[in-house]
Amino acid sequence: MESNKVVGILGIGLIGGSMALGLRKSGWAKACIGIDTNRPNQKRALELGLIDQLLPLEEALQVIDILIIATPVDNLVEQLPNMLDQFNDKQIVIEVGSTKSPIYEALKNHPRRKQFVSTHPMAGTEFSGPEAAIDGLFEGKRCVICDQELSDPDAEKTIESLYQDGLHMNLIYMDSISHDVHTAYISHISHICSFALANTVLEKEKDEKRIFELASTGFESTVRLAKSSPETWIQIFHQNQENLMDVLDEYINTLLKYKGLMLSGSYEKLKEELAKANDIGRILNRK
Repeated sequence: MESNKVVGILGIGLIGGSMALGLRKSGWAKACIGIDTNRPNQKRALELGLIDQLLPLEEALQVIDILIIATPVDNLVEQLPNMLDQFNDKQIVIEVGSTKSPIYEALKNHPRRKQFVSTHPMAGTEFSGPEAAIDGLFEGKRCVICDQELSDPDAEKTIESLYQDGLHMNLIYMDSISHDVHTAYISHISHICSFALANTVLEKEKDEKRIFELASTGFESTVRLAKSSPETWIQIFHQNQENLMDVLDEYINTLLKYKGLMLSGSYEKLKEELAKANDIGRILNRK
């Protein structure tokens, strides 16, 4: 489905670059304009054909219909209100970060708040930068739209079409606070535990050759997320600290329970606990 929209993308990495690829391939975007303060990323994005051209933000705002911001939320809290000040009445802006409450607070009283749609496409890999962009990354995945009642209905419908028709995603809806709670439980805890496991192995197993020789698919899949960008994830952990502390406490308590059962020789009880965990398969295998 073509929308004849000119889309600007600020932050041409894994997510921003993959969105550009998808929107161009589907024909939803008439053109994708890159806006990136990282000069090497700008050059590489053009070389890879992720975008049609590069423009400074001020020039891009003269021609784009939609601005996609795919940069860390820490920077956006101050920058986004100023960006919205420069928009005309018909332009729309979205951001695609993993936490929503900071942006909600920063924009809740802004006179152009209705031109903003809060989104989180739930897709990614452990890699970063323009080279990490993947054609089809979002197909069949879910995108969360937050606080839809705060956005202009027409703006929201346009962004729904961007994700459904342009990137072939399935939509779900929730408020920013609920989003941050649930992503802490499902996404953020997975990343911090993967980092912790990788550091544990590196600390205890000093023989790198043995790690390479003995690591099987189970270990690789468990620590895959530890290859993610620390710069990106330290900001997410900071932004969602309160919710992450809650789920970390529960995770630590579960590990201590397992340890206690092993120390006491209660392996039948431990087996029962492990069997409970198998139920996650039933949930994840829903059609």
